[in-house]
Amino acid sequence: MEDAKVIISKRAARFLHDGDVINLGIGMPEMVANYLPEGINVVFQSENGIMGMGPAATDENEDTNISNAGSKYVTVIPGAMFFDSATSFGLIRGGHVDVTILGALQVDEEGSLSSHIIPGKMVPGMGGAMDLVSGADNVIVITTHTDKKGGPKILKKNTLPLTAYKRVKWIITELAVIESTPEGLVLREVNENSSVDEVVSKTEATLIIPETVGKF
Repeated sequence: MEDAKVIISKRAARFLHDGDVINLGIGMPEMVANYLPEGINVVFQSENGIMGMGPAATDENEDTNISNAGSKYVTVIPGAMFFDSATSFGLIRGGHVDVTILGALQVDEEGSLSSHIIPGKMVPGMGGAMDLVSGADNVIVITTHTDKKGGPKILKKNTLPLTAYKRVKWIITELAVIESTPEGLVLREVNENSSVDEVVSKTEATLIIPETVGKF
């Protein structure tokens, strides 16, 4: 079985459509760009001020003046542009980003997201996530189904501070694809090596199980 992060990234990439403007969060979300379906042309935006971000830089093409929001050196595609953070967040808050894909510490039954713990401490901070999940049309959370101790990350109610309230539309894990709807969380797909029963057993939130659940 493939590494969980690869499984998640490949499935998330299939949510992207030609012409989308996309922001990828730091960490696993950056991997999604490696698995774009053939023929799909999208524009990647980095909240530190790049529109038209390309793949990660290599030793041969590294430019230390060009880095993404995670301080990793990246390339840019022809026609890319650079701007200040005020302009970048104006684009984000103005609804000009079609999709944001980001990680999560917790997601709950209402589609609320917790992606930071305590500001000011040596733990994950919120970064630009609050703006991105408020401004993007489609918010996709990608995360392992359980935490490092095996506890569920998809909960009835988040216990950590909220990054966003009722903004998540899709949750993708190595086990499942779950849609957040006004009625609750709907299990749309399960991994071909998993089962509905396994997903339910590792999810604290109540899942709506439709008659037909797809495979990926």
